[in-house]
Amino acid sequence: MFYRETGQFKTSYGADQQIFPIRQDRIAIGLLLVFAFFVVPAVATQYWFSAILIPFLIFSLAALGLNILTGYAGQLSLGSAAFMAVGAFGAYNFILRVPEIPAILAFLMGGVCAAGVGILFGLPSLRIKGFYLAVATLAAQFFVVWALTKFGWFSNYSSSGVISSQDFSVFGFAIDSPVRKYLLTLSIVAIMGLLAKNMARSNTGRSWMAVRDMDVAAEVIGIPLMKTKLLAFAVSSFYCGVAGALVAYCYLGTVEPDYFTLDLSFRILFMVIIGGVGTILGSFFGAAFIVLLPIFLNIVLHPLFAILGIEISSAVVSNMELMVFGGLIIFFLAVEPHGLARLWQIGKEKLRIWPFPH
Repeated sequence: MFYRETGQFKTSYGADQQIFPIRQDRIAIGLLLVFAFFVVPAVATQYWFSAILIPFLIFSLAALGLNILTGYAGQLSLGSAAFMAVGAFGAYNFILRVPEIPAILAFLMGGVCAAGVGILFGLPSLRIKGFYLAVATLAAQFFVVWALTKFGWFSNYSSSGVISSQDFSVFGFAIDSPVRKYLLTLSIVAIMGLLAKNMARSNTGRSWMAVRDMDVAAEVIGIPLMKTKLLAFAVSSFYCGVAGALVAYCYLGTVEPDYFTLDLSFRILFMVIIGGVGTILGSFFGAAFIVLLPIFLNIVLHPLFAILGIEISSAVVSNMELMVFGGLIIFFLAVEPHGLARLWQIGKEKLRIWPFPH
């Protein structure tokens, strides 16, 4: 009753091919964006911006990039953090060496640099696949971090090891507060998320899914494997590169190779798996799960031990958070291996026939 398409007639092909063809979806997305752009900045605290909202949006963008490569194109990758590092250092050097360049353009050029590196390390996908491809992309993780620390030009020969990101502005507005950093990040993520949603429905997205499902059959029907796979690596790395630039300029405030470790690559991979492989919405669900669950456990465990009268050190509590976190991930994957996006889809299907029985 609340979520049926009955009566929503489409009088043109363009209307039928909208990104959100169902009116309820369009209304929900519109209300969500209005809430995020106008209500959240008025009520959220600085802690919410710096510790929750900004990292959630940035990791959603990085997970979206990996989901394009792994979920839609079926190419495993463990080098997401490396591509984020390339984007961060690319944006840093563009702003440093081209003083008049707009910050947004510098972020995009950082993503282009990451796309170039992604194509380079995506070349093995033309000959290998599966676990072997994951190992090949793992080489990118170690090589990129080594290159960024070995060659001083990338860090402007900084001797301190801590490279502060430059102050920047967008359209004349200085991005110098958590609220403005949040709004900038939200704008970029919203635009790139809609572009990814549209791309997945296009001929390019269908080619990726054909290669994912059976690359031999895809080649037989005329899909060029080299172009399709390398394009998936390029687009995925571009998204991760822009996310890395946002990490440096809107989240950390520093450009550090040590942040973009293998652990970060695994976290982004967990976001994709938990949220839902091959879904745009799943990237956001997975990022929310990974970012919010440790904070929730930290808030719950300390009062719980206090109520039980158990004295326990902060180190033990931190380790227990990791244990509970890992256990919940395993439990969730066993219960619903298709991710949170599948649960959302099931809920929508039930709404379509409510109040009638399934």
